Order: sequence, then structure tokens, then C-alpha cells
Amino acid sequence: MAFVPRQLTGYRRPNGAVGIRNHVVILPVDDLSNAAAEAVARVVPGTLALPHAYGRLQFGEDLELTFRTLIGTGLNPNVAAVVVIGIEPNWTDRVVEGIAASGKPVTGFAIEGRGDLRTVEAASRVAQVYLQDATELAREPVERGEIMLSIKCGESDTTSGLGSCPTTSEAVDRWVEAGGTVLFGETSELTGGEHLIAERCADDACRKAFQQTYDDCINGIEATGANLLGSQPTQGNIAGGLSTIEEKAMGNIAKTGSVPVVGVLKEAEAPRKPGLHFMHTSSAAAECITLMAAAGAAVHLFPTGQGNVIGNPIEPVVKITANPRTVETMTEHIDVDVAGLLRLEYSLTDAGDRLMECIDRTINGRFTAAEALGHREYVFTKLYPSA
Repeated sequence: MAFVPRQLTGYRRPNGAVGIRNHVVILPVDDLSNAAAEAVARVVPGTLALPHAYGRLQFGEDLELTFRTLIGTGLNPNVAAVVVIGIEPNWTDRVVEGIAASGKPVTGFAIEGRGDLRTVEAASRVAQVYLQDATELAREPVERGEIMLSIKCGESDTTSGLGSCPTTSEAVDRWVEAGGTVLFGETSELTGGEHLIAERCADDACRKAFQQTYDDCINGIEATGANLLGSQPTQGNIAGGLSTIEEKAMGNIAKTGSVPVVGVLKEAEAPRKPGLHFMHTSSAAAECITLMAAAGAAVHLFPTGQGNVIGNPIEPVVKITANPRTVETMTEHIDVDVAGLLRLEYSLTDAGDRLMECIDRTINGRFTAAEALGHREYVFTKLYPSA
């Protein structure tokens, strides 16, 4: 039966962005503030603390990336309101001001001169009101193109490039055709196929920016003298039949669809126009999705071969596989089974329909497998050692 698009609903934020979840986030600025943030989430059940490992003695672009990630997390349209907690007032205020620019409710608390207990009490009182207010926010009809999509694959094998990644490409093309925005990345995993992405860049400026970003990434890796074999491709990739990074790249690129690449973004940078955008990211799943969520992505598509359990606290992750063994052994982690595509039971268009049906249900509120199992991997990308 042909796919029939549903009426989609979402939460429209003060700045017009559309989210599909309604979280009240307790956001620590730094690792020293994790305990206080988690304490607030315990006092006010229903709020979501996002502990992380960084935020102290970083500098330069590494520090700027941390701020982009923190502020972008608060700006994500799946977040209704934010309580920010930091050890020092200046950095706390910077994160608050960045989020407040969207019109979203946000309040910050600095622990210095107050201590954890008083901070937790004051922050909990604000968090309680934010949570109560968030429960009154109503979903409203929205258009597909208003919801930002991101994509990344993981634990790839031969079935990824043949099945789950091409299925994902169906959704990418349909999303962009509907006027939407899609993010892809995994810079090092384009190796051997980077010219294919360059050829799809919409203009010379985009092509130059992409090539420079890719070259800088690879040159940085090679400058260390390291051999990536075992990391790229991973041991799981090799076990799944991918013997070279070039083979892995072909599957990776297969999920990006056929539409032009219209923009090149830094890590956690929000796109300024619709279409398919390349974001420079690590190929590590949790880092990549954290960066894309910080750029505003509201739902993530994750094709996998051998099976991956990744989730994210604020961006639902939809997992797709065409590997029948993974469907059987990791059933609880798989949202869309397209193994029938490789058995020639249906066409790629039909597989795309199956995925679109799952995306629509996820947008309208159905939990993904990762959400239901409590997977909330939130991992920052760090560019270099702290001072």
C-alpha cells in the first residue's frame, strides 16, 4: 500500500522553530555543575538533566564549540525551557543570553558564593514552574518542511550500503523536496568518495568550502602518523564485510540522497536556509548526533547494519536496518525493518514508504526504540586539550 502522509503536529517555539518533543532541560555549563543539575532533575521529576564532561579551562575555537553546543542544545526546538547551572556567573550568563535570544524561557544560576544546596533549591523552584507551563503547551498542525532532519549511520556492514542507507536516501530526497532541511556529516567516513559530494555541491563557493573542510580533517589525521585501520573501518565494520574505508564511504554517501548540497557548516552550526547541508563532525555516533541536535535537528535517522543502540536526550533517533540477523537479535533497538528489500519482497520506494511512516509517527509523539529504552547519549566534541 502506498504511503499516505499523516497530518503532522509539533510545538511551535517563540522564534517559529518547530519541535516534536517538549523537554524542560537542566543544563550544566561545566562538569563541576553536573551534580547540581542532576539534583534538580531528581527534585522535579519530568525535567531532563544533561551532564557532560567539559567546560573548564577550554580556550579558542574549542571553547567556542562548547558554547555553540550548550547554547544550541537549549535552542533545539524539542526543548521548551531551560534552567542553566554553572560554577561561575560569566559563562553561565553567556549561555543564558544565547538561549534567551530565541524568546524561550531560560534562567541561570551560578554556584559560586551560593553552594550546591541553595542553588538546587532556587533552580528547582524555577524548573517546577517551567515544567508546569510546558505541560500546557499544545501541539499544532505543522508542515514537514518546518522540521529539521539529521542523518548518520553506524555499525555499518554490507547490508547498510545495499539496504538501510538507500532507504534513508529516500527520506532525504522527499524531505528536501518538501522544503525541509537535512544535515549529514561524518567527515572522515567520506574518504574515497569525497569527490562525489563535491560534485553535488550547489555552487563553487559551497564546493570550495566542502573540499577545504574535508582536506583539513584528513590532513590533521595524517599529521599524527596514526594508522586508522581498526578505527576506520571499525572492527564491527570489518566483521560485517567492509574491508576498506572506501567501501564504508560508499554506503555512507548512499544515504545522502540525490539532492544538491547547499551548505557547509562548522560543528553545531545552525543552517540558515533549507536543503541538504554538510556539517563537519566526528564519525562517533554520540558526538555527531549531539552536534546536529545543537544545530537544531529535531529527528535523526540512523541506518545500521550490525546494530547500534545509540540515542540522544533531546533528538529522537530512528534506527533502520536491512540486516535480518540484526532484526532478530536486536529487535528492541530497531524501529524500521527493511530486510525485505534485500529479499526482493518490495521496492526501494516501498522501503522509503515504511521509513516515512515511522518518521511521521515519531514526529507526532510515538517514542523511538532508543527513547523507550532510555538511551540518552550526550557527548561533546573536543578539538584539543584544555589549558
